[in-house]
Amino acid sequence: MSEPIAAHDGTPARRPTILLVEDQALVALAFEGMLADLGCTVVGPFSMVATALRAARDQPLDGAVLDVNLAGEQSFPVADLLQVRGVPFFFVTGYGSSVLPAAFQRVPSLIKPVRTKDFAALVRTFLKQQPEPRP
Repeated sequence: MSEPIAAHDGTPARRPTILLVEDQALVALAFEGMLADLGCTVVGPFSMVATALRAARDQPLDGAVLDVNLAGEQSFPVADLLQVRGVPFFFVTGYGSSVLPAAFQRVPSLIKPVRTKDFAALVRTFLKQQPEPRP
């Protein structure tokens, strides 16, 4: 189990809100557990681009985890919206980073199956970059 995210003074921080976009139920459940272990509140999981886009547009978010392939649809429109909003995110994919368009080559990505320590490290990294929630 990972350590929950804490404020810089050591007191418990408010729960960061993370958008989860993943179409495989068991994988989504595992990611939800990892995020909960880190003290995060999960928005989702969403398995379709349309519903993920609504959440990405309407919810206050501190970060996001995006599966690239959602039953044949790619999550890049969600990634575009998150970039516009300034919400950090990373991709998870079973296909490797070669499936990412040029615009997202610098976005971190993890290859499935994801190791818990790698997942936690990326979440912690993007939450450190953004101390306040995004509207």
